[in-house]
Amino acid sequence: MNQLPSLDELIDASHVVSLPMNVQFRGVRHREAMLLEGPAGWGEFSPFLEYGPVEAAAWLRSAIEAAWEGYPDPVRHTVPVNATLPAVGPEKVAGVLASYDAAHTVKVKVAEKGQDLAQDIARVAEVRRLLPGAAIRIDANAGWSHDEAMAGLEALAGFGLQYAEQPVAGIEGLARVREEVARRGLGVLIAADESVRKESDPLAVARAGAADLIVIKAQPLGGVRRALAVVRDAGLPAVVSSALDTSIGLRQGAALAAALPELPYACGLATGSLFSTDITTDRFLAVNGELHLREIVADPDLVRRHGVDPERRSWWNQRLADCHRELLRKSD
Repeated sequence: MNQLPSLDELIDASHVVSLPMNVQFRGVRHREAMLLEGPAGWGEFSPFLEYGPVEAAAWLRSAIEAAWEGYPDPVRHTVPVNATLPAVGPEKVAGVLASYDAAHTVKVKVAEKGQDLAQDIARVAEVRRLLPGAAIRIDANAGWSHDEAMAGLEALAGFGLQYAEQPVAGIEGLARVREEVARRGLGVLIAADESVRKESDPLAVARAGAADLIVIKAQPLGGVRRALAVVRDAGLPAVVSSALDTSIGLRQGAALAAALPELPYACGLATGSLFSTDITTDRFLAVNGELHLREIVADPDLVRRHGVDPERRSWWNQRLADCHRELLRKSD
């Protein structure tokens, strides 16, 4: 959009909530988010708490786009989605997967701190046992070293992995792993996620031959329109994922997936089932393994019920101010 709303406008339009999770995910048991109600609808600003203003500003731009500008026209009205399995023990796998409707694709978290490869293998093996026909992808969140990644991929390739997401940190690290995977004939595609955080990153990933596909999120890339430009310029297949969003944020991701010219893979946008509750009475959850595009509106009673205390509200207001200042600086 040409002109940013003022800080006062944003504060007046904002609500801060804390939602409980069914299971711990990325070390999070309660997810905090700032919701913005604008003339075009609702937007979500929910960078993880450790992110500073420079990184978090793109998340604010995405929320403003959703609430003040709206979304581009879709080319599809349903989006296939994967189930996401946190780094739980095999005895809990069935319970987590049961919360997903018609799981045809499962993303399994691996390389969790404090766990080992044997636990990863047990988790993936249990998914394959329960869902013999499902597509399985793993996500290490850059948690492996090169040697650990190669050992992990050697051990897990036999389960028929669709791809491995960010097995190691950095573009050079990904390129090295991808080259070694090809040399060993493991047949596992490599996806870049954490390496795709700035608009220039996907281009560097493509030039370095570091990945077969990229995983993108609407919030970290600054909104749907900016993310679409990133995919176009990168020239790689894209998977749209969420950043552990409420139904409002998931709708932003679905708008991105719905506007992509091609959508070859199921998207990581079914994470709403990881929450114990949400901010809408009609939660944005998959039906028959798909999300169906529709308007998502926050429920005032749920927003009040899950509102944060004044101290956390003040913290988020300051964060909003810092990110708004960063956006103004970038627009100068």
